[in-house]
Amino acid sequence: MIIKVIIPAYNEEDSIASVIQEIPKEVHEVIVVSNNSTDNTEVNAKAVGATVLKEPQKGYGYACLKGMDYIAAQSEQPNIVVFLDGDYSDYPEDLTKIVEPIIENDIDFVVGARVKSLRESSSMTPQQVFGNWLATFLMTLFFGAKFTDLGPFRAIKYKKLLQLNMEDKTYGWTVEMQLKALKQKLSYIEVPVRYKRRIGVSKVSGTVKGTIFAGVKILGWIFKYSFK
Repeated sequence: MIIKVIIPAYNEEDSIASVIQEIPKEVHEVIVVSNNSTDNTEVNAKAVGATVLKEPQKGYGYACLKGMDYIAAQSEQPNIVVFLDGDYSDYPEDLTKIVEPIIENDIDFVVGARVKSLRESSSMTPQQVFGNWLATFLMTLFFGAKFTDLGPFRAIKYKKLLQLNMEDKTYGWTVEMQLKALKQKLSYIEVPVRYKRRIGVSKVSGTVKGTIFAGVKILGWIFKYSFK
């Protein structure tokens, strides 16, 4: 079972090495996509064995798509692709729990759900908590979904990922994946994961601009698919 991890990273020099080093050893390749970083993110990631790519166009989706393009060009394709943030808010060792339903039960898509009982205090901002609730509520209302979170720590069969034809370049990447999984009737499950306060300041929820843009993008995707 070939597993590859894609980590979008923008100025995460203080956290990226810790994230990579705690990823379970059964992962075949860790791909860090530096999203126009201006610090030592790339140097620190290379120092602990990651493949480092550069994506000058800022945007979470741009970075994820760059990682996918790199994988597509390889002769050996993975069975599973895992997406993980580079800010050390997740516990990388929980990757084993996230891929288990795919390996053991042939599930197509798994989202790591940041449930309240496993979250460190203040690890998610109030706007993140509300935004997740609103987005998943609307997905339940319109599509009968069983998602409770838009958690970025997630795993998907590589062939199913290609089938989704992902396109969002910025803040809507996670919700686009979940909406397309619903539309294409992929089997999916959430796995509760631990979550802690990130290292550094969030580029999305840590700013008013980022929060507004992310909210607009997420709601835009939901309403777009609701009326298709």
